[in-house]
Amino acid sequence: MEEKIEEKNDNCKKCEEECNCTSCEEENGKENNCKNDKKKKKNKKDELKEALETINNLEDKLLREKAELINYRRRKDEELSKMLKYCNEELILEMLPIIDNFESAIKMDDTNLNDEVSKFLEGFKMMYGNLITVLEKYGVKAIDGINKPFDPTYHQAVMTEKCDKESGIVVDVLRKGYILIDKVIRPAMVKVSE
Repeated sequence: MEEKIEEKNDNCKKCEEECNCTSCEEENGKENNCKNDKKKKKNKKDELKEALETINNLEDKLLREKAELINYRRRKDEELSKMLKYCNEELILEMLPIIDNFESAIKMDDTNLNDEVSKFLEGFKMMYGNLITVLEKYGVKAIDGINKPFDPTYHQAVMTEKCDKESGIVVDVLRKGYILIDKVIRPAMVKVSE
């Protein structure tokens, strides 16, 4: 019997190759269906694998782009808050020489308060006081440095002087320095002890 089945299969295969007759297809139908099912299953597995890889790649890409967007927003928010925090810096830097001139004029006042210069400088003092009040309102503070250790963050040493104080102490402030909120916008010009 086995010989007959093998002969039929061989005959069917030959027949299938040569003429595709229906009787051979009927006999080999079950066998061909098994082979086709296996091929279809393999193809479906490959397609499924490719689809899963594509989905994973797209999910990864989406997560990366989402992270980039979050980082971009964070950087923009930081830049915006920094810009808003120090938005008045240029205006204040333009006003500082005017304040220096007011201070120089006010230093001209002597002890005689009844002369014309004192009366004239009284108006200067009022304007100077108003300017300082406005600057303080916007977070500007003068750097206090006399009799304190020299700090290059806040001070710019332009002169040294031999005196009885220990070395590295600020002896005199030649031009005031200013801080805007927490940023030094102009270091103080100082004279430092040797």
